[in-house]
Amino acid sequence: MAVPHYITLSLVLLYLSPAILAYSTKEVKSWCGQTPNPEPCEYFLTHNRRTAPIKQKSDFFKISTQLALDRAVYGESNVYSMGPKCRNSQEKAAWADCLELYQYTVLRLNKTVDPNTKCSQYDAQTWLSTALTNLETCRAGLLELGVSEYLLPLMTNNVSKLVSNTLAINNAPDNYPPPTNKQGFPNWVNPGDRKLLQSSSPASQANIVVAQDGSGDYTTVNAAISAASKKKGSGRFVIYVKSGTYKENVEIKLDNIMLVGDGIGKTIITGSRSVGGGSTTFKSATVAVVGDRFIGRDITIRNTAGPSNHQAVALRSGSDLSVFYRCSFEGYQDTLYVHSERQFYRECDIYGTVDFIFGNAAVVLQNCNIYARNPPNRTNTITAQGRTDPNQNTGISIHNSRVTAASDLKSNTGSVKTYLGRPWKEYSRTVFMKTYLDSLINPAGWLEWSGNFALKTLYYGEYLNTGPGSSTSNRVKWAGYKVITSASEASTFTVGNFIAGNNWLPATNVPFTSGL
Repeated sequence: MAVPHYITLSLVLLYLSPAILAYSTKEVKSWCGQTPNPEPCEYFLTHNRRTAPIKQKSDFFKISTQLALDRAVYGESNVYSMGPKCRNSQEKAAWADCLELYQYTVLRLNKTVDPNTKCSQYDAQTWLSTALTNLETCRAGLLELGVSEYLLPLMTNNVSKLVSNTLAINNAPDNYPPPTNKQGFPNWVNPGDRKLLQSSSPASQANIVVAQDGSGDYTTVNAAISAASKKKGSGRFVIYVKSGTYKENVEIKLDNIMLVGDGIGKTIITGSRSVGGGSTTFKSATVAVVGDRFIGRDITIRNTAGPSNHQAVALRSGSDLSVFYRCSFEGYQDTLYVHSERQFYRECDIYGTVDFIFGNAAVVLQNCNIYARNPPNRTNTITAQGRTDPNQNTGISIHNSRVTAASDLKSNTGSVKTYLGRPWKEYSRTVFMKTYLDSLINPAGWLEWSGNFALKTLYYGEYLNTGPGSSTSNRVKWAGYKVITSASEASTFTVGNFIAGNNWLPATNVPFTSGL
């Protein structure tokens, strides 16, 4: 998915050519005044080389998205040029993350403006949300490794503000459905994929088999991924990973990959990267998926860095329209990084301590088991949602699941405070619906991140939860917290509405409940 640098550099030269004054000052101020960041809008629109008139909102959206793309291309080139200037391994690690994230941003913005890509209003809001999340992740990595003073100013070029403007202009409702074909499924669905996934054992239809004992095609998952990169066609490619413990860090950038194992606790992929060990959170993942339409099934993904090494991700997903079914994610701090895009988890187990379900995807976890472990600082926070813009169509929805203590915490629940979440970013959004909350949940329910930060701008909701920890009588009194009593409001966060699951999940053959 990387963008060749000779292409981006040539584009930069184009965009830095002498500008043509295309719009009147009055026209520019009128349109840009409708955005949350009018100053960069006015500057770049005034210096825009294009002369297409702005007659309506859709014209303004197209031009604004193109402006954001132009600056992202410039930013990617700027980041690339800074590589030789990195002074140590920490700066190099943060730089590498930013370069990759800028490349993904360019790709998503390109997809949004490409006239040959079918892009609904809902799709655009998703991809723009991801573009902004990528830029924020770059910034967070610089701060995390303490290298921001040197690198951060050089990487700030108004891209985030311009993307934020496009989100406000598009302003798609969260339940806006993407277009479908005559069969009622998205246009990317291949009929052969449905037949394959309806098989009682997808492993029996595998394109490649991974087995440690040599009985398959390869002995490592990475070797199988490398082989898959040579696949022909755009259909689903299935990699079956037999029982065993595979000690490797895996990154999947290919679209339409399915990774299927022999079951939780049988097929295990394990790594130990962590921030304490010198990695960024972004790169600490044992398995990282960015290729779209990924399916993971019957696998355990583990990070064994331990509670003292701080952020240590088991799975990071930035895969649009991705599904994880009957998988287990095991770690301590930052176990499951639902980074971006639209994701669905069904009948999965998630183990952790601090912020162990976090990120800025539009994600629903349904019929899952969430296990809080024994933390070193006596405090657990289950979620840390990362929405930075009120127009991002992102959030964490936990539906019909169970929150209980892991075996190592059961005897110490009285001395440990466990909360449903805390606001990592200003517009953090998380809901728990029809979920069993055991007695380990603190009566306050939710924890501050830092003083009054985000308490008025967040959206935290609870709807018809059960169990001894579900009482809302002593919950926090924040302006952004609410006990949801309306079924119509709660339904906003269902599979059918929040991630438009009816349009793409049937093709995966993974069971799901569309509504409440």
